[in-house]
Formats: sequence, C-alpha cells, structure tokens
Amino acid sequence: MARSWGVGLSNQASDPMGGVVRRGGLAVCGAAVLLLAMTSPAFAVSKNVEHVKTLPEARWATAINFLDYGGQDVMMVTGRFGLKSYSLADPANPQLLDEITSQDLQLPGDPPTDFTVNEPGGDPVSTFWQNEDMDVDQGRKLVLISRDPRSYRGSTSRDPGADDPNGATNIAGVYVVDAKDPADLKLITFQQLPTGHTTTCVNDCQWLWTGGPASTATQRQAPLNWAGGRPIIVTDLRDPANPVGHTLDPVDLFRRDGVTAYSHDVQVDDMGIAWVSGDGGTRGYWTEGTHRDPLTGETREATPLEPIPYAGGGFAKSETKDDTGGFEHNAERPVGPSAPRAYRNGEYLLATEEDFADPNLGCSKQGHFNIASLEGSYNGEAWRSTPQHQFRLKTVGSWAPYKQEGSRPIGGPYAPGADFCSAHYFDVGGATVAYAWYGEGTRFLDISDPRHPRQIAYWRPDDTLVWASYFRGDYVYTADHVRGIDVLRLTPGANLARSARREVQAEPTSAKQRRLLARLSSKYRPDPATYGLCLLIQ
Repeated sequence: MARSWGVGLSNQASDPMGGVVRRGGLAVCGAAVLLLAMTSPAFAVSKNVEHVKTLPEARWATAINFLDYGGQDVMMVTGRFGLKSYSLADPANPQLLDEITSQDLQLPGDPPTDFTVNEPGGDPVSTFWQNEDMDVDQGRKLVLISRDPRSYRGSTSRDPGADDPNGATNIAGVYVVDAKDPADLKLITFQQLPTGHTTTCVNDCQWLWTGGPASTATQRQAPLNWAGGRPIIVTDLRDPANPVGHTLDPVDLFRRDGVTAYSHDVQVDDMGIAWVSGDGGTRGYWTEGTHRDPLTGETREATPLEPIPYAGGGFAKSETKDDTGGFEHNAERPVGPSAPRAYRNGEYLLATEEDFADPNLGCSKQGHFNIASLEGSYNGEAWRSTPQHQFRLKTVGSWAPYKQEGSRPIGGPYAPGADFCSAHYFDVGGATVAYAWYGEGTRFLDISDPRHPRQIAYWRPDDTLVWASYFRGDYVYTADHVRGIDVLRLTPGANLARSARREVQAEPTSAKQRRLLARLSSKYRPDPATYGLCLLIQ
C-alpha cells in the first residue's frame, strides 16, 4: 500500500563542522568552505562557447528545470543538496532565492544528512538522492522531486523496512513542492512508491509516471517478477496535497524482449506521446485520447493507467554492444512545426545509450547518441519482441567523441571498472542539441541532417563531470556534479561551423582531467544491475 507523508518531514541534522543546518539557511558552513576550495577556476578546452559564470554552491547538481512567472524565469536546480531556486531576471547572473535542503527531505528513520567529504573529489556520506530528471508543473507551479531508494545511505537491493547495515530506510517515491512563490518554497507532501529514480508529468501534470531504479531482491521474484529493474508506477496528482499512487498497476512491463526491466525515464513530445527509455530500448505510449491499440486491434481510450502503445523499440547490437536492445537512458522525438525541417513528421527518435561496461570500448561501440527511424514500429512490434524474434529500430545517425575530440588515449590508462565516456542527458533547441558527456564535457551538435549529426561547439573544463545541459533563452545551463552550474552562451562561430557543415575538433583530454577521473573512479564502481547506468553506486 502506498504511504503518504504530510509537511514537516525533516529532522534537524548536524553539519560536518558542528551546529544545526536549518531550513533556508544560506550561511557558508564547513561543507560550503570545502566546496569553494574544491571548485576553484579550472582550465577549460572550448570552442564557439563563452563561459559566463559558475555557481559553485550547486555542486552535486543532477538536474535543472525552469518555471515561468509571467515572463520572469526562475531556474530550479536539484542534487544531493535538495532543491534550489534561482531568479533569472539577469539570465547571465542567476541569484539564489530559496532552497529546500537535504535535511528537509529526510523521512522519519532516515540516517541524518552528513555532508562530510572524506577525500578530494569524493561524495558526502549521507544525503538525498537523486531526482535525476526533475519535472515541473508550469500551471500550478509545482516541482516534483523523485527520491531514489539509495537516498541517505540506502540501497536498491533491500526493501523498505528491512534490516539494513547502514541504518537506511530504502524508501522511494515522490515529493511535491509548492513553488508559487519561488522565494518561499514549501514542501507539500511525500508519496511513497515502489519506484523513484525519475518522475515525469503526463496529461498536463495531472498524473505522474515514476520509474526505476534496479529491483530489490524481493521484487525480482514472484509474484512481481521485475527481473531486470523497476517499471513505471502511476500517481494521480489531480490533488497535489493528496497524491494517489497506483502501486499495484505498473505499466511498461515486459520491455526487454518480453522481460520486465528497468524503465529509466520518460519524455513527452509535442504530440503528447510519452516515450519511456530504459533497459531494452525506448517505447512510446498514448496516455489520453481515443486510438487503435495495435496489440488488440480495438479502438479504446488511452489513460495513464492503461496507455496505448504507439511506436519505438530496442537498438541494434551494432550500436549498443548487447543483444537485448541497449540501455536507453532518455530520448526525445522532435515533431511538429517547431521541429527542424527533417523531423517535423515525427519520423526520428533521438536517444542516449548510456553504457560504461567496458573501459577499453569507451565511446567506440557503446554509450552513443543515436538517431533512429521509427519506420516499421507502429504496429506493436516492440511489445511483441522476444529473444527468438527480436525487433530493433534502424539507426540512421550516431555520434560520440571517440577518435573525434577529447577522448582519452585508446587503451587507457583507466581505473579498474570505470569509463567516463558516455552520452547522458541532452536538450534540443531547434536544430542544435546541447549534450552532457560526463568527463567529456558539454558538446553542441547540429542535427539538421539526421544521418550526419556534427559537433559545432564544445565546453570541457578540466574538472567537469557534467550530467545535463539545458537551453533557456540565449543561454545554456549545465548541471555539473563537480563544478555546480555553468552558465554558457554559444558564440557566432557555432553558426559558422553549422553553415560550413564541418566538425569542430577539440584538444585531447588533459592530464589533469585524466587524474580527476581516476580519483572519481577509485570512489565508484559500476552498478552491476544496470551495467553502470546513472553513473555509479558507492
């Protein structure tokens, strides 16, 4: 049964230097002093990009989104620290308005927040995690924060309430935040769910789809049989103060050639199709309206609880280096009059295949940005796919830094079990993609020709570990796990590179950058349940 908490969730927690961290406190304490020391200006390799500003207090950021208040933009930033709101009245100089801290997000029984960092480049001992792709409700000014069970020293393998060697609760779910006044954020409630890695609005944010992460040992067994990861759980958000989680009605089952596997994230396109990416590929669903169900041949109403398959599928082994369709992390389908000319009929799907499995392969045979044709996938083919009769999308274009720019020397040296060359989150602005590549920085790709995506600009600081990059107006904002938020702006050289139809070239990764990645690699190891998906686990 789903469990819901009201406001007042947090316990007070001590900061590493002593004293109590309180709601909304903006004082520089021990952790912040260490943060400032570790995010000093670093050398950056870049081309056709202007670095405007860095916000180091947002170190450990994982995602960004934006709310519009009558023409006034506010940037919402989430990460281990919780949630921060920034005024973009001057978009080149974001100003912190308020925050909901990691302490505020603690539930009864959680280990206390502890921002102690035991080594340079390391992570705090116990914090909120992860809200990797934060969604917002523009109309009602809500921010939705997904809680991964790994929050506060938790684990994906143990069930909530089970004995835990770290004293963790292992609870997953979604927090609902009232942001009507972005300078006075209010935590409304928390809805416990079996899932909590990412959460996405569907049907104008009246409903939520929440997916991931890897399954607990119990969930992998009967009766659930979530062998490859947690699917999508639907939440009714029509009353934000009283959300209803439909925990017994999972959707997006059997996604990996007939096996229920990790439904990682959802993106909704301009037609209202909800694209679910994860283990086995990317599949799109109608969640409202009357449509033909290709699996039954019947015409019926689509709902968030009973969606209708639209199109999509897994990716070929030639792109993913596996036989199960790849681990697609996130996807976008440009469609309609605002899309680039080649994409307006919705034929192409843009997708991240995040994969760190073999460091010697790096971005050579895996971890790519792929552009696939949806042709031949509109009759439920991906839902009928089996190991014996596989259906795969046809990839028409692909891009990765391998042998193009910024890659580490082939063959290493690599720290054991780590490879930081992989595609991650991207944002589409017209015919340009702003793309996060972890240690390879933010890359800007011209996708005018789906068959030949080309790099036209890049920003790669020596100390980067960037998770996501976002367009907003004339600026780009990056969520960097090490640096915080970088504010960037493309220069005219990017359009010149686009017009010339040539790929710009970066310098090889510096020795300093390789040392940084080696230090991080000693701290983390790939999550065996997901072949390294979503960076790593401690």
